Amino acid sequence: MAKASEAIDLKHFDVVVKPIITEKSTLVGEHNQLVFEVAKTASKPEIKAAVEALFNVKVANVNTLVQKGKTKRWKGKPYRRNDLKKAIVTLADGQSIDVTTGI
Repeated sequence: MAKASEAIDLKHFDVVVKPIITEKSTLVGEHNQLVFEVAKTASKPEIKAAVEALFNVKVANVNTLVQKGKTKRWKGKPYRRNDLKKAIVTLADGQSIDVTTGI
């Protein structure tokens, strides 16, 4: 975990892109879980280390998934949305993060 005297490693900001705030992600918040968009190349240990360093919490578990991009149409022409990697982070008991505020 990052302490007040230590600087946060800048690579952690590249691992965790942003929190995902949707209806479904707020429902898992009741189970002490948070959903983040992460880099496509990030591994579970990297995600765990980044969340612990950035938010100064203890992470119990990390689950990841890759959401494939949809094929959509705009003005009659098809295009494809980008793939997205999500991480569902379970915090240890007694830990919490308010993702509506900045780091």
